[in-house]
Amino acid sequence: MENAGPISRIKGFTGEVKAEVLKCTWPTWPELRQSTVVVILSFLLLGLFVALSDFVLRLLLGWFARV
Repeated sequence: MENAGPISRIKGFTGEVKAEVLKCTWPTWPELRQSTVVVILSFLLLGLFVALSDFVLRLLLGWFARV
């Protein structure tokens, strides 16, 4: 297939991609929703942690700047 034209190479590639996609195990809708909720909650918790850390560090640095 080294000397094949670009159209036949593209067709071969898309055929291989299709074969690989059909081998995949896709999540069910309930599994997908549950995973989405976990990601959103993790994102919110991380954001809360960063905001709280920023607030505490800002207070500490302000206190040290006055001393």
